[in-house]
Order: sequence, then structure tokens, then C-alpha cells
Amino acid sequence: MEVVSEDKKVFNNIFFGKKVLITGNTGFKGSWLSLWLIRLGANVIGYSDKVPTSPSLFDEAEIEKKIMHNTGDISDKNKLNTLINDTKPDYIFHLAAQAIVSTSFKDPLQTYLTNVQGTATLLDILKDYGSKCVAVIITSDKCYDNVEWVWGYRETDRLGGKDPYSASKACAELVFRSYFESFFNNQNSFVKLGVARAGNVLGGGDWSQDRLVVDAIKNWSSNKRVQIRNPNATRPWQHVLEPLSGYLTLAEHLSTSSQLNGAAFNFGPNSSNQRTVKELLIDLSKKWFSYNNQNMIKVLEDKSFHEAGILKLNCDKAAFDLSWTSVLNYRETVEFISDWYWEYYNGTITALDLSLNQISSFEDKALERSLNWISK
Repeated sequence: MEVVSEDKKVFNNIFFGKKVLITGNTGFKGSWLSLWLIRLGANVIGYSDKVPTSPSLFDEAEIEKKIMHNTGDISDKNKLNTLINDTKPDYIFHLAAQAIVSTSFKDPLQTYLTNVQGTATLLDILKDYGSKCVAVIITSDKCYDNVEWVWGYRETDRLGGKDPYSASKACAELVFRSYFESFFNNQNSFVKLGVARAGNVLGGGDWSQDRLVVDAIKNWSSNKRVQIRNPNATRPWQHVLEPLSGYLTLAEHLSTSSQLNGAAFNFGPNSSNQRTVKELLIDLSKKWFSYNNQNMIKVLEDKSFHEAGILKLNCDKAAFDLSWTSVLNYRETVEFISDWYWEYYNGTITALDLSLNQISSFEDKALERSLNWISK
């Protein structure tokens, strides 16, 4: 698999030759992050309890053949502790989570166990870890107490949650803060920590349950209508590579400076990417249907669980402290998503090549726009 050429610096090439542990590596974001890190020359170590969907990007891109994959529960302290101390990763990205809102209503206890206890388990291991390491803990934009205001939530805004999933992410943030202040908040700590918050992440290779685009693509690929609950809900849609570039940028900064140790950052798209659910689906469907594409959407009156009407993030802190901004505009985001799925279902290119091509294209666009995490 091709590694980034030496004449291109991506995240200052800090991941080249380094050991990187990803918890939840078999999930949607974990699979994309694995592929990008492999491309950057990292030695990726995975830890996950299962492959969450079938199909999955993890299986379709045959990622297991390219990394050191380990199966285990995120709350199994003995197993995870043994893996960390045996492999001694330079970087850890904690993505392991129960990430589906509807599932959190069906099984709230397991959601709390995975998202809260799982985070505590990793931090409890790292407080006694005796080697240098940078760990980025990924939570969610749902960690904020959503009061439906129109401006973006800042990292200092109140945490909360009206549903089990959101509350579990707020709880994970409180667990992080207590561990950081108690065990990591000193200059002599071997481990540097950061928190990353992002949401409404879209992209090819996602087949998760009860996800908007996933449901749409599954139905459209069989020439069926997609059913939606809340057509006027507004979200700042972003491609999966956007927050991943933020996670990697945060890890880079933590590895070179102690000033950001313990800090939390929002990673989201520009406000211009904000669209309603219905608008997004209509735009995505243009790749599949040249006319009457609105007829491929059916609105249901299903209010069986709470969904926020509007939720967006203020990313000024990431721009100021990390010089991070998003890459793709709304049109490009739609193209990346629809092109991946169209080629997967109708083309001859593999999921691996599709994904690597889009990572390369994403890097090229970031380079053209003079973003700080990439240079010649």
C-alpha cells in the first residue's frame, strides 16, 4: 500500500514509523483513521470487540491484513493493559464506543458501560503507564447540553444530555476531567491527553444502523424510497476525513508541546455546510436519480425518541490553538460521499482503492488551500 511521498509533509510526518493504537478500529471512523495512518507510514495496532456491521469498511478494505488487530472489550482492563504495555504505543486514539442514538434507547446500560466505563478503563491504565505517549479521547458534539440555540457550542459550554447516548458522552467527559486533574496535570506526566468532539460525520464505507445516509444509500441502491423522521432537522454536515484531520492535528500538537495537555477541542465544518436533512438527501440522490429525486424520500411521523432540531459547534479554539480548519465545502462533501457509494455499488474499483483515492484527494485539496497540517 502506497505511503505518502517524501516530498509531501502530512502532519509533519510525525506518525511515520510510530506505533499507533486505535480502540474501536473496526468501526466507521476507526477504519478510515487506520487507512490514513497506514498511508502515513504508521504501525497501526487495533483493539475492538467486534466488527460492528456487515458489510463494513474494515472487512471490505481488508484492513485486518495491514495492521496488528486485537479482539477485546474496552472495559477489560487486564487485556487492554497487557496490550498497551506489550506494544508501548506512541499514540492512542480512543474511538471505542456505542455510537448509535437509537441503540442507546434500546440498551442504555450497555451504552453507559461502553462509553463511560470504557473511557475510565483506558485512563486508569494510562495513569500508571511509564512510557511517553499521546492519547486523544474522542467523545461527541452530543456531550453538550443542547438548548437548541442557533450559534455553535464552545468547549466551555455546559455538558449534558437528554438521551442515554448524549448523557454517556457527557459522563465520559467528566470522567476524563477528573482523571486528568488527579493524575495527568503535571509537567512530569509521561502521557499527554486531549479530547476531541465532533458529530454528524458522513462518508463512504458507513453501514451503521439508523444512520441517515446509510439508510438512503441502501434503499436507493435497490431503487427504493428512503424513509426519514425529521426532514427539517439542521446539521453542519462534514466528511469523516474532516474530524480525523483534527484528531491527528491535535495529536501532533500534544506531542510537541505541553501547553495543550488536557484541552478539549471541537472539530466541525464551516457554517456554510449547514443544511436540513431533506436538502442533504436531495443533493446526494442526484448521483442516483437524474429526475424526480424528491420522490425517493418519504417523511414519517415517528417521534419515538428525542432528536435535536439543531446542533453545531464553534471551532474557533481549534483554529486559534491548532491552526485547524475544515477542508471541503458542502458541494465537495456531497460529492465525496455520493461518489464513494456509487462506485462501490456500480463500479469496478475496490473499497480500499476508493478510500485511499479519497484520502489522497482530500490531502491535495488541503494543500491547495494552504492548510497548516500539510506542506510540500
